[in-house]
Amino acid sequence: MNDRRRRGSYRRPFDGTTARRLLLLTIGDRIPQSQIFPFHYYASDFREALDTEIRETDIADYVAGRSTAPRDATTVCFQTEFDIPEDDLARILAVIRERNPDARIVYLDWFAPTDLRMAHRLPQIDLYVTKHLLRDRARYDKPVYGDTTLMDHYGHHYDLPHEETRFPIPDGFWKKLLLGPSFVTADFMLPAFASGRLPTGPRPTDLHARIAVGGSPWYEAMRADCLSAAEGVSGIHTITGTGIGHHQFISELRQSKICFSPFGYGEVCWRDFEAVLTGAVLLKQDMRHVETAPDIFIPNETYVPVKWDLSDFEEKTRWLLSDTQSRDRIARQAFERLHDYANSGRFAAQMAPLVT
Repeated sequence: MNDRRRRGSYRRPFDGTTARRLLLLTIGDRIPQSQIFPFHYYASDFREALDTEIRETDIADYVAGRSTAPRDATTVCFQTEFDIPEDDLARILAVIRERNPDARIVYLDWFAPTDLRMAHRLPQIDLYVTKHLLRDRARYDKPVYGDTTLMDHYGHHYDLPHEETRFPIPDGFWKKLLLGPSFVTADFMLPAFASGRLPTGPRPTDLHARIAVGGSPWYEAMRADCLSAAEGVSGIHTITGTGIGHHQFISELRQSKICFSPFGYGEVCWRDFEAVLTGAVLLKQDMRHVETAPDIFIPNETYVPVKWDLSDFEEKTRWLLSDTQSRDRIARQAFERLHDYANSGRFAAQMAPLVT
């Protein structure tokens, strides 16, 4: 449904009945689209509270002149590929400015890592929206061993040959930064959190830990250790392995007491929110260094943290399995936090700086 609208009704001209006009130039893949869906889901809130109408079109079509997207937006938000060349980035900005000469320009960072790698490449934008941040902003001034926080840590941990990288933060950038939501806004999750209830019923699986291992050397080593930790807890019913469909994956989580959601290429993962949606307790490496909004990483309140070296993994797992009351409390509080966010329509207020 949303794909058809992106090719059709979302591209229609602004109707001219609002004071503000927001144009989204986007990438059609699953992860970047999870950042875009809430703009349409809460379109009536933007219109009623912010006097704003919203349109969307594919950014590649827009730059190539293949799109019928309207001009003269008052705000243009755009996404790019992770490794966009400098010439392509300059072309995007030039086209946006040519067709929307008075618009505020906003960059939507949908990337997995917690770095802000595009900040120094976009000095001319008005706002930079990201899905998660390092709580300690001073860490952005330091080089990393590799090019992400996780690559830095696990590169040292596994003694891997990484090169140092630094993504400089330009003067005045922090005033432009806006923290937005993460995967809770995906099209299959946001409506479910808004209208749904915490799933009930039997949970015969003790630990759900389907963990893909292949990838970059640091990622492969980290994920292999995570899989080993999950498989090392004896005497419980654990699900591991890969290669199943998403529907089955969600069905399994609904029948699981605990979901182990290890780091991916970034700290925050789809599975963190899928666990909460299905009522499984989220078990994950300690997330105290990451800031998100809404925040489901409150230790022992909305998730259960384990040490990055996984030395307490079995202890935390067995505690959760033995303490039904704590397990139910944590799962309920995490779900209610996201239900409240989705049901209250706070997204429009959170994104108000884009248009006001």
